[in-house]
Amino acid sequence: MTLEEYKKEFSDDDAVGWLSIDKEFETLYPGQEPKHFAPAISYMLGGEHPLDGVSFYESKKQTDHYHFVTYGFSELYYNEEKLDSEFSKWGFEITFRLKPFEEDNGNPSWVIALLQNIAKYVFDSGNWFEEYHYMPANGPIRLDTETDITALLFVSDPEIPKKQTPHGEVSFLQIVGITSAEYENLKEHPEKVEELVAKLKENNPLLITDLTRK
Repeated sequence: MTLEEYKKEFSDDDAVGWLSIDKEFETLYPGQEPKHFAPAISYMLGGEHPLDGVSFYESKKQTDHYHFVTYGFSELYYNEEKLDSEFSKWGFEITFRLKPFEEDNGNPSWVIALLQNIAKYVFDSGNWFEEYHYMPANGPIRLDTETDITALLFVSDPEIPKKQTPHGEVSFLQIVGITSAEYENLKEHPEKVEELVAKLKENNPLLITDLTRK
């Protein structure tokens, strides 16, 4: 996209990257209004949460689950200087699919805190994530919960392909909750990460995280 085309299509008030994300999810969930969480004070104004927002949709595919998406790892707002960069900011946004957990009572707000903590790590360390990366959650991914899910694995979201935006490439990396045993095995055999993903997909093609999985 040329600068002239960019200025013709968008104005200073347009959240160019945000609109690109919304477009992907509107295609998946036509007519559905997501639940959206935004920090009271934005990061740009001195707030502590790097992500400008997290939305989640209710999906009926495979099994009922929540489908989350972040706003903030990529370039969200009108910025002529970022036009046609190779990557839009960090080059990804994070998604997450969660099977409803009884103790959440339909309000899985802990996921928002989890995603903001991942964002803090990225923004503070300068390290980013790619497909097949994995990390410990230093405890259960839902705090104070009896669950074997204590680590995260990054995969490409099965339903959302890599996207070229006016600000550069954006991948949609889905985090998948894995058990302590699976994580310890990956630490010993990192070459087996793709094998684990393939195994998980056999019974769970959308890689929905289930906190009750053993």
